[in-house]
Amino acid sequence: MSELPRFRAADDSDAFRVAVGSRFLVGMGGRLLSVLAATGSRRITRTAERLWAAGLRRIVDLRLETSGMRHVDPEGQYVVVSLHEGFADALALLRLPLDLRFTARDELFDWPVLGNYLRASRQVRIDERPGVAASRRLMRDVHDVFESGESLVVFPQGSILGIEVAFRTGVSRIARSVDRPLLPVVLTGSHTVWEHPFAPTVRLGQRVSMEILPPVAAADLDDATMRELERTMKDVALASSLASPRRFAPERDGWWDGYRYEIDPAFDDVARRVALHRDGGT
Repeated sequence: MSELPRFRAADDSDAFRVAVGSRFLVGMGGRLLSVLAATGSRRITRTAERLWAAGLRRIVDLRLETSGMRHVDPEGQYVVVSLHEGFADALALLRLPLDLRFTARDELFDWPVLGNYLRASRQVRIDERPGVAASRRLMRDVHDVFESGESLVVFPQGSILGIEVAFRTGVSRIARSVDRPLLPVVLTGSHTVWEHPFAPTVRLGQRVSMEILPPVAAADLDDATMRELERTMKDVALASSLASPRRFAPERDGWWDGYRYEIDPAFDDVARRVALHRDGGT
């Protein structure tokens, strides 16, 4: 079983609030959500999740700026495609007026507290091992989300290393298989709230930007459209009006050789350095 992640206040004056947040809202709150998910209705569970996220946003004084909410139909169902910077992404995404389930890496299902919650609330497990069985299980779970009247959050980068990480293929296939539109969400700044896995540092009062772009119909999705969408989302993320996105600096962050990721060719300097490292260079 994975070790329990650590939390450390960036400033001694914030230590009490971080301790309260980690012990009660993360620890105890996570356990209560797991019990509720296992015994209550899904609608009640999703409402409780949004209340939990709101409480944690207050504890960490998350300064969330949102725009484009007009693009979200509260009665609709979407494949929500979001940039990914860290665990605080969920605190922002749970502001959407939708019942959400999230995709999560399989290793997170082994974490204390979080793993119990992910299983009880039937979040969608992403199995990093290739194979037909894993693909079929994923699509079965995806269809269960939409048959339940919910929307699914997918992080197409599959990594929180930084904006330079390329989108993986397969997101458009998910949307087409359930005939639901993609809802692009540009999230920036959340990496500053909790720096896990690079450090246990928690910072209060951080600015996070969430910009929702117009939905893209499933019928319009193809490889060219997905490449254009990735470029648009990252261009928006790099705009000076939003909180600064996380940038991947492998010499600082490590090369993460045991994880599957590719660098977006648009970031040619980082792509070149990663390719050189993988080829055995320096």
